[in-house]
Amino acid sequence: MASSNSYKLSCSIPGHEMDVRGLSTAVFPEGAFISVSRDRTGRVWVPNSSPDSGFTEMHCMTGHQNFVSCVCVIAPNDTYPRGLIATGGNDHNICVFTMDQPQPLFILKGHKNTVCTLSSGKFGTLLSGSWDTTAKVWLNEKCMMTLQGHTAAVWAVVILPEQGLMLSGSADKTIKLWKAGRCEKTFTGHEDCVRGLAVISDLEFFSCSNDTSVRRWLVTGECVQVYYSHTNYIYSLAVFPNSQDFVSTGEDRTLRIWRQGECRQTIRLPAQSVWCCCILSNGDVAVGASDGLIRVFTEAEERVASPQVLQAFEDELSKTTIDPKTGDLGDIKMEDLPGREHLDEPGNRDGQTRLIKEGQNVEAYQWSMADSRWLKIGDVVGGSNQQASKKVNYEGKEYDFVFTIDINEGGPSMKLPYNVTDDPWLTAHNFLQKNDLSPMFLDQVANFIIENTKGHTLGAAPPSAADPFTGSGRYIPGAADNRSGFGADPFTGTGRYIPGTGTPTGAPVAVADPFTGGGAYSSAASRQTSTNIYFPKTDGVTFEQANATQIMAKLRELNSSAPEDLRLSEDRLGSLDKLLDCVCSPSTPEQPSAEQISLLWKTAHWPEEIVFPVLDILRLAVRNPQVNESLCGGNAELCNHLLGLMKPQGRPANQMLALRTLCNCFSGWHGRTLLLAQREAILSHAVDLCSVCNKNIHIALATLVLNYAGSLHGQPDLEAKAQCLSVASAALESVQDKEAVFRLLVALGTTVASDPTAQDLAKSLGVTSQIAKYTSVTDPAKVGECCQLVLKELQ
Repeated sequence: MASSNSYKLSCSIPGHEMDVRGLSTAVFPEGAFISVSRDRTGRVWVPNSSPDSGFTEMHCMTGHQNFVSCVCVIAPNDTYPRGLIATGGNDHNICVFTMDQPQPLFILKGHKNTVCTLSSGKFGTLLSGSWDTTAKVWLNEKCMMTLQGHTAAVWAVVILPEQGLMLSGSADKTIKLWKAGRCEKTFTGHEDCVRGLAVISDLEFFSCSNDTSVRRWLVTGECVQVYYSHTNYIYSLAVFPNSQDFVSTGEDRTLRIWRQGECRQTIRLPAQSVWCCCILSNGDVAVGASDGLIRVFTEAEERVASPQVLQAFEDELSKTTIDPKTGDLGDIKMEDLPGREHLDEPGNRDGQTRLIKEGQNVEAYQWSMADSRWLKIGDVVGGSNQQASKKVNYEGKEYDFVFTIDINEGGPSMKLPYNVTDDPWLTAHNFLQKNDLSPMFLDQVANFIIENTKGHTLGAAPPSAADPFTGSGRYIPGAADNRSGFGADPFTGTGRYIPGTGTPTGAPVAVADPFTGGGAYSSAASRQTSTNIYFPKTDGVTFEQANATQIMAKLRELNSSAPEDLRLSEDRLGSLDKLLDCVCSPSTPEQPSAEQISLLWKTAHWPEEIVFPVLDILRLAVRNPQVNESLCGGNAELCNHLLGLMKPQGRPANQMLALRTLCNCFSGWHGRTLLLAQREAILSHAVDLCSVCNKNIHIALATLVLNYAGSLHGQPDLEAKAQCLSVASAALESVQDKEAVFRLLVALGTTVASDPTAQDLAKSLGVTSQIAKYTSVTDPAKVGECCQLVLKELQ
């Protein structure tokens, strides 16, 4: 591939109707990228096969109720081999799309203001930043963590390659390093809003700011280099694959190419704000700007636009009007400017600007190293020295404009100060926040500022500009959405056969041990000692109780009505009877045979309406080491079969026994290993059973979560612990049975015990406020006591 060593325009891509605010390379198709815009859409662009080197829109995504401000791609997985697209918007939502559907696959809600930045990581993790001053970690369509600590809008977030490390940059001028939900370090040095972050490696990253600088940091806290070249706010960064060179864009209308620590090329665009950039798979650079266009620049000579297109781009650039008050060109004194002869001298660096006087006009030119000539980049309107006397003083500071805004007739007016070097959208956001006004007015206020400040938009301003507030749709203090509560009585009390009858799961009676019913446990005694007898509980809780005679009687009864090809002979029934006796009598020297285990597995596939006594035998059998190894040691067939029986619309007896079987699998090494490997699928299916109003199902579900928590105790698997906390939290929303509540509390306690990371995660999920109501429970006393101990861990 031939290279010109400098970037030139490859193509301009129309399609969006308003500012292009975010860009991201796509995983599929090859060479594609995604854009999002204030026009409320996201679009996927694929490279043309024709020689024009352009792009064609493949897919348009809608779903946001207001402008879309950021985009990222979630890495492919088995379910979505093409990956997913996440977009954040001014409607406070994150929409997640597939590559082939225009409407969101799902919507993530939780932020209280504009979602302005997104980053994706391993295992489908998504990190978002918002004007509500928080960042949030999302996993499996749920918010796993909320990162709190910034005092202003979070403009930039990124997930570092090392698992659990995240960065956030804010309008409070700081960058924070987060490790599994906790702020480990705060980076200071920028003098204005941090607008962008980009990963270099596990140990380094770039940041850019409204202070016109780019900084290179070590994650240990040191700023190792500061880069200056931009003359106004810097909005975005993207790093080349060599992890050293990068590109940046900003409010000075430029894309800048940085090589070996220096700005080697400056490309000016005929748009005031160059909001975003990304580096495509072939090394080309795409940028999005305030004129609604995407432009792609390339080093490859075969992809450079035709001479006619390049000339049209240069002509468009030359017709741009530049207001010197934006600060891009410095202070201008008309009488001191040279004439056109000044352009006879070559520039000494790429991007160097010169102003010349042409009659009564001032023209701006930029030196192009690639073309060895001066390119006209616009006409300068006015002079900054002429404007100095027009500053307006407000609250002790000087501003270019101070607008008077009337919210409603007869009400007090409000002052909106503004400098032309400010971001109108940030100014509008701050104005709304300061005056406690609804963010729904953001577009109106920002456009009001743009329309009433000359030189900050391309083209002529509208002849008049109305006040952005007309009285309609006024902010109403105290407005809130009223969510109806829920939680029906879970005790339905039917008279049908219930496998494992008797006190379920060895539930405690009176003052017995809280799990097994044995021992001389005394709640009064426990209150007098600091010993925590409840958690962490690392040994698995199993469902032991059984009436073998009753189980076999039911099995024989249902066998007579089984399909003929599945019906068991008397010999096979006898074989299952021997297996049951063997696994229920630990003292017996006889062990289950391979034939018996095979027969049990085959019979477990009986029709759902008659299989439950077989599942009861399976539930008891998996406690046996040989059965545990045989059924759990090979592949995930056992888990998949049980998950099929756990469908929310399935039979309650089967659901309960499937859950109990999974719990009992934890009694053996092979079962525990299998269940940990299949954790995500198992807990995702199990939590759906919260909606089934059956206390035995709820107790089994709570026990499953507890066994997972015990197996994960002391392990660094944040994702797994996050799911345990999420499932326990979801179950506590609907479970009412006190034994189930107790086991969920023990699961929470086991997950957070001696683990500050898990404690932060639990607090971010709102666990503290969720369980506080159980502190006063005295019947049984263990619920209140355990709850108090969990809350103590979370202090």
